[in-house]
Amino acid sequence: MLFIDFSSAFNTVFPQHLVNKPGEIGISTPLCNWLLDFLTDRPQTVRVGKNSSETTIMNTGVPQGCVLSPLLFTLMTHDCCAKHNSNNIIKFADDTTVVGLISHDDDSAYREEVQQLINWCDINNLQLNVNKTKEITVDFRKKQKAHTPLTINGSAVVSVQSTKFLGVHITDDLTSTNTTSLVKKAQQRLPFLCRMRRADLPPSALTTFYRGAIESVLTSCLSVWYGSCSAADQKALQRVVRTAEKIIRSPQSAIQDLHASRCRKRSTNIIKDPTHPAHKLFTLLPSGKRYRSMRSKTTRFKNSFFPQAIRLLNSLKKFP
Repeated sequence: MLFIDFSSAFNTVFPQHLVNKPGEIGISTPLCNWLLDFLTDRPQTVRVGKNSSETTIMNTGVPQGCVLSPLLFTLMTHDCCAKHNSNNIIKFADDTTVVGLISHDDDSAYREEVQQLINWCDINNLQLNVNKTKEITVDFRKKQKAHTPLTINGSAVVSVQSTKFLGVHITDDLTSTNTTSLVKKAQQRLPFLCRMRRADLPPSALTTFYRGAIESVLTSCLSVWYGSCSAADQKALQRVVRTAEKIIRSPQSAIQDLHASRCRKRSTNIIKDPTHPAHKLFTLLPSGKRYRSMRSKTTRFKNSFFPQAIRLLNSLKKFP
C-alpha cells in the first residue's frame, strides 16, 4: 500500500485543467464556465488588526476552507484510475492510496501503476511529496522476501510498519493500534463532563456532550477496526463508557452494540447501492433469506468487516 502525499494539493490546481474534467462526466458547459469564473481573478488580502496588505490576484488553486474545494479536487482526480485489475486507487479528497496485490513475487503491475500515477500528476500539475509518502507491505507468508523500495523522481519511498490514514492507524500486520490513543483522548475529556455535572446541568445536556465529545472519539471508524481489537482493548474502551455513565447517572450504549449497529447500517447501505465496489460481496442464497457467508481461514479475516457484517445481517429477524 502506497500512501500518497501531495505538496499543497489545493493550491496547485490549474482552473483551466479543472474545468475540462466536469464536462467529461456530463456536467453542463454553463456550470463549468461558472467554476472557471469562480476560480480565476480572485483577490486576496491579509489583514492584521487595522493593517492590510496589498491585494493579490489569484489564478491558481482552489480556496482553502471553501466547502466546494474538496469536491472540486475530487472532480480534478476522477480520471485517475487503476490500470491493472490487481491494483486499486483509493481517493478521499487529497488523500490518495495505491493498493496493489502482488502474486508470485511479481510486482511489475504495482510498480507500473505507481509510475502511471506519477505521470498523471505531472500532466495535472500536482507535485508528490516523497518525504511524506509512505509505503506499507502486508505479507503473512512464513518465508517473506525483501521488497525493493519504490523510487519516485529519483528518491526512495520510506517503508514503514504503521501509518495513519483518514484517522485510522494501519499496521503491516493489520492489527489495531488505534485503541490506546482513542482511550487516552477520550479520558482527557472526562474532566469536562465532571465540571458540567458539578454545575448542575441536566442529564440531557451531559448526554449530548458525551455523545458529541467522547463517544464520537471512541467510535470513529468503529466498523473498520473494532473487530481486530483484543479483549483487553475492548475492555479499555468500555471502561471509559462506564466512567461516563457514573458521571451522567444514565446508561449509555455499549461500544459492542454501537459496532454491531454501525456494521449493519453500513452493510445495508452497500447492498442498496449497486455501484458500490463491495456490492457484489453480498450475495443472496437461493432461498432469498440469507446472504452467502464468506469462508475465512484465519481469525483475522473472520473478524474483519465484511464477514462480520454478513453474519450480523443473517442474524436479523427482519431482512434488509
